[in-house]
Amino acid sequence: MALKVYADRMSQPSRAVLIFCKINGIKFKEILVDISKNQQFSPEYKAINPMHQVPAIVDGRFKLFESHAILIYICSAFPGVASHWYPSDVTKRAKIHSVLDWHHANLRRGSAGLVFNTVLAQLDSHQSYPQVVNQAEGILLRSLSKLENFWLKDGRFLVGGSQPSIADISLVCEIMQLELLSAKDRDQILSPFKKVAQWIEDTKIATAPHFDEVHGVLFRAQKRFRERMKTQSELKAKL
Repeated sequence: MALKVYADRMSQPSRAVLIFCKINGIKFKEILVDISKNQQFSPEYKAINPMHQVPAIVDGRFKLFESHAILIYICSAFPGVASHWYPSDVTKRAKIHSVLDWHHANLRRGSAGLVFNTVLAQLDSHQSYPQVVNQAEGILLRSLSKLENFWLKDGRFLVGGSQPSIADISLVCEIMQLELLSAKDRDQILSPFKKVAQWIEDTKIATAPHFDEVHGVLFRAQKRFRERMKTQSELKAKL
């Protein structure tokens, strides 16, 4: 029975798992859990992930959620996954785990917090609080600085790797969510971090053609969101 991956491609962690499965030739069935329609709260999905988040997997009778745990499981359970994604050397694995743990407490808080409280709040007519936005942006900028000056200081990829690991694919997918910002805001945030920009590009190349294919839904959303924000700005200017 093929692996089942429950995902929404608008979700950063979902994209990481999907790209990883594709680049490693793993046979799987992708099952859409449409967050925009609150399908993550359905009784059927609750039986798979009671935390109501994506992604999740079902492998036979085994169910698992949390993207980092899923990536580690796939590396360990499926033959043929290239060793650089999750090396057998315990010290290298420990370094990958340290990046993944850091990610949730830092980069994800900043990136997701900023996008949610700016773009999504504006589009859904939710109130956006400047203090919350400033806090998220501060966390994001400090996280990008850590990536630039610490995590990427010894190699093309995280923790000195010459090839990408599951940490690279997870964190790059996170940063890609910034594509939903205006082009001006995105460039203002990312342009000071030259190593980060090159690392993103290197990770895209290493996972081609699947990276762009899986991110297609994000790029289409980017276009819609930017057009709507432009229209809203023009209407406000006329008032």
